[in-house]
Amino acid sequence: MKIDGHTRLAAVVATPIKHSMSPFIHNYAFEHLGINGVYVAWDIQEKDLEETVNNIRRYDMWGINLSMPYKRVVSQYLDDLDVSASLFGMVNTVVNHGGKLVGYNTDGYGFFASLPSSFKLKGSTITILGGSGAATAISAYAARHGVKKINMFNKEKYLDVTVKRQGKITEVTGVPIDVFDIADQAVIQQKIMEADLVINANGTGMDGETMVILPETKFKKGQLVADIIYQPFETPFLKLAQSQGVEVINGLGMLLHQAAEAFRLWTGKKMPTDEIWKELEAIYKAKEG
Repeated sequence: MKIDGHTRLAAVVATPIKHSMSPFIHNYAFEHLGINGVYVAWDIQEKDLEETVNNIRRYDMWGINLSMPYKRVVSQYLDDLDVSASLFGMVNTVVNHGGKLVGYNTDGYGFFASLPSSFKLKGSTITILGGSGAATAISAYAARHGVKKINMFNKEKYLDVTVKRQGKITEVTGVPIDVFDIADQAVIQQKIMEADLVINANGTGMDGETMVILPETKFKKGQLVADIIYQPFETPFLKLAQSQGVEVINGLGMLLHQAAEAFRLWTGKKMPTDEIWKELEAIYKAKEG
């Protein structure tokens, strides 16, 4: 990678963030495509977020990515929000349009871009286990792109805020979104059987042992089951579905494709996702080997 006086900078901003694979993904793309750019990870405190955003203009950066806890608070420092972010107020990508800073959310796009081409979003029913920021991005994208119905589960203490957020999405898109207590396993089983796509969109399973559902939970033949977790590469949730002959997909593709959309917004170029996927898959499988 050549760095000179014309090199443009992009960064991922959060705390903690040193573990992020985003620098690997974006720098691979810059080098592969011969683009004079470099991508770094900035671990900053919230008190420094406004100044960090100002630096996008100051240094004529491509822009920044944001992870939690800054996705919900960065919008106050931006000039505008794309519909992908304004619908539910979370930004994971800031793009520098000639000094005008616009916030986007590429998480929903990234998730659905990672699914097999055989899955058709339009007219489908989706059940989402979790009400996290990623879950909300997924539901918002689905509602904007033809899904028929969404069932969402979250912890009891977060139900009110989840209902409020999902209600705004319904108000804008007209798509019905029902919210349930994730502790109610009987309702989870019922809504899994209604769904064409079932998504684990919370952190349960990152330990490689726990599941948000019961071991006796049944999946439906022909449906697709996904997890936003990518380490471990195959969560207990996915193993259970796969043992019942159901097609499964983990969260590594979402990580890659949300990055690819941010890269496109910055550079206008298509990220070489096939090549990067092979590299990422080898890295994460080696970690578990």
